[in-house]
Amino acid sequence: MNTKSLRKSVIAGAVMLAVSSGMVQAKETIRLSTYVNESDIRYEGFQKFAELASEKSNGDLDVQIFPSATLHGWSEGVDSVQGGVSDVSWIPADKRLGCYRVTSLYPVAVSLENQIALDAEYAELIRDEAANVGLVPLINSNYSYDQEWWFEEPIDSLDNLDGKLVRSIGPLVSSMIEAWGGQPVFVAPREVFQSAERGVVDGINMGVATYSSWKLWNVMPYMVNANLFYGNIMYMMNKDKFDSLSPDNQKALMAAANEAEQWLKPRYEDWVDQRVGNAVMKGQGAAVSVSQEQRHKLIDSVQASWDEQVNAECGQPMADKVRALFAKHAN
Repeated sequence: MNTKSLRKSVIAGAVMLAVSSGMVQAKETIRLSTYVNESDIRYEGFQKFAELASEKSNGDLDVQIFPSATLHGWSEGVDSVQGGVSDVSWIPADKRLGCYRVTSLYPVAVSLENQIALDAEYAELIRDEAANVGLVPLINSNYSYDQEWWFEEPIDSLDNLDGKLVRSIGPLVSSMIEAWGGQPVFVAPREVFQSAERGVVDGINMGVATYSSWKLWNVMPYMVNANLFYGNIMYMMNKDKFDSLSPDNQKALMAAANEAEQWLKPRYEDWVDQRVGNAVMKGQGAAVSVSQEQRHKLIDSVQASWDEQVNAECGQPMADKVRALFAKHAN
């Protein structure tokens, strides 16, 4: 082989190696951070999402799940995704997302019959605000079904907390606790057991799934089932990371998220029911439900004042759109 032919062969080999390397690098690793632990049914939902993302992208997308808040704390979702600690994370009530902050948990008697469609419409309303801080709504983690209240001893009524210290998950719950005569205390999910056991709080507001996963029935055994909220702790993705994916992989990721939500919904609700039933049957706890009349009374006691904050944070036109969406799905 002469020198010229050898040079062509070397160049061709280098091109093939570059193409081959590019093909290997096309596989995208996506780090998903969640506060739920591996015994929680929602962890299986994230596993399903990862499986679907890989299938729908022909293996291009590799979703890695980090449970139990191992990558960052409860309030650090936005910073984590913006800073590259995670690619996808739950987003708490962050002041940089003003409208999301006051509407992702909203006092309303909402029907969950068409929950997946409701969540998708809500995510679309929030999409522009999220984009302004470099985020893309990806997974709706609806917890309307199971966000409830627990106490060490039975209470007469939620709207008469009589100075009790009650764990709050965000500004709306804090305003409710204050309106009902209690004192809100913020406690991260993984710290709730110790706080309850040591008497730091007298009551807890939390989702049944998280509550059960952290084995809290034996420290706060009395549950009040009130169904007072629309709740959606949305998982958002770094927008630059999302935009760097091919259009086909973007579609694959969004389709996987929606399909995983549909897969999880009935399993999640059954799992919540079983946890409550098991706790009551085994004598660890007791569950009481408020009447429909009392439910609406509790919602009405805070909705007007909360809507003032919704108007201020969202602006009147967006606030009206959010309320119209909830009204369409009211129960």
